[in-house]
Amino acid sequence: MPASRENNELRHPSAHAAVRAHELGLDRKEDRRVIEQSQEGIKVLVIDDSNTIRRSAEMFLRQAGYEVLLAEDGFDALAKISDHRPRVIFVDIMMPRLDGYQTCALIKQNPTFKATPVIMLSSKDGVFDRARGRLAGSDHYLTKPFTKEGLVQTVCEYAGAAAST
Repeated sequence: MPASRENNELRHPSAHAAVRAHELGLDRKEDRRVIEQSQEGIKVLVIDDSNTIRRSAEMFLRQAGYEVLLAEDGFDALAKISDHRPRVIFVDIMMPRLDGYQTCALIKQNPTFKATPVIMLSSKDGVFDRARGRLAGSDHYLTKPFTKEGLVQTVCEYAGAAAST
């Protein structure tokens, strides 16, 4: 994306919705408004002990119009989940104190947050890691390094599902 287009989208969130609508083949004003409103107010929590991963995810998701919350570990995340009720949660597997599997299991054991989609983030792409994530209750598994498109597509897919539950 050219720098000038990206800067324009950051200054004007509705410009991002217009570009996104055009990319989806929706060129009418009403269609662009639907896209803009559909992302407005959607909170996404990113839990990762790596500042680089947190900031990359934050930048990608904010550019796409989402409200982003950040947590360094599972303990920090549990308080933020209770206070802010995010629509989608991304959680790194390898973290100190409370790892991603434990964090996911605690979220899914809570009746209030059981339906909240939890997406595991990991640089490991093995069958064992994916299976262990499913056993902990995760809804999806995203391998790092992730792309902006992959991250935003995952939120789009799971934010709609969380809203309908």
